[in-house]
Amino acid sequence: MTFLDKILAAKRAEINRAKTRVPQPQLERLAAARHGHREFSAALDRPGVRIIAEIKRASPSLGDIHTDLDPSALAQKYAAGGAAALSVLTEPAFFKGSAADLRRARSAVSIPVLRKDFIFDPYQIYETAAMGADAMLLIVRILDDEELHGLHALARSLGLDVLTEVFDEQDAARATALGATLVGINNRDLAHFKTDITHATRLTSHLPSQTAVVALSGIHTSGDILLNLTNGIRRFLIGEALVRQSDPASALREWTTIGVGTGPHPEITPVEP
Repeated sequence: MTFLDKILAAKRAEINRAKTRVPQPQLERLAAARHGHREFSAALDRPGVRIIAEIKRASPSLGDIHTDLDPSALAQKYAAGGAAALSVLTEPAFFKGSAADLRRARSAVSIPVLRKDFIFDPYQIYETAAMGADAMLLIVRILDDEELHGLHALARSLGLDVLTEVFDEQDAARATALGATLVGINNRDLAHFKTDITHATRLTSHLPSQTAVVALSGIHTSGDILLNLTNGIRRFLIGEALVRQSDPASALREWTTIGVGTGPHPEITPVEP
């Protein structure tokens, strides 16, 4: 089994247990009572480098990153540094996240919050709204077309923004057919968790020019951000590199002002598509 197979198997078991504890009709009522939505997509549309700062305790490839982090305190540091939005891992088995992490982070700040998880069941959409998230991730490669379109439509009907994640040309074509306008290109192959930070810069040419592209995974330095800016990507989701920072607010202030008031960066060679 690949890493992804193992994660999905654990997630199916988790959902089955959750449905026993909180039946879907009850969850639907909780989702309908949600209020105070914050505009996730609009936050990423503003000019300049826009960073979704992630709260991430662990990962299958890295193991423990910062298991005892305080979601509220870290969220406040991210907001103080100029993060456009937060991403919170809620997957418990491999990433050691939880809905409680998301609630605590969101209650501490005023910026929008993305639920990052492996979502493939309508139950999880209602769960996402009920926990107070403003947006959620849909990973194209773990869904067939009927699931992808159905889950996307359900999320939007509940007022959730959707970040649609793609990895290869086939995923990009399916996201385009979906009409996704906010697309995250994962630099990490979820099957093996290998990362190539130039991957997003190549795949972006397979998406419509008006797509708001977010580079996901592997962004650690100012040079990584410059490379993407040179290739037309100015939105990023950054987790590990921020969680490991002693001063994440300062790092964010540095990264979000890269390129301000300057022209092209000739020292960075554009990546061939």
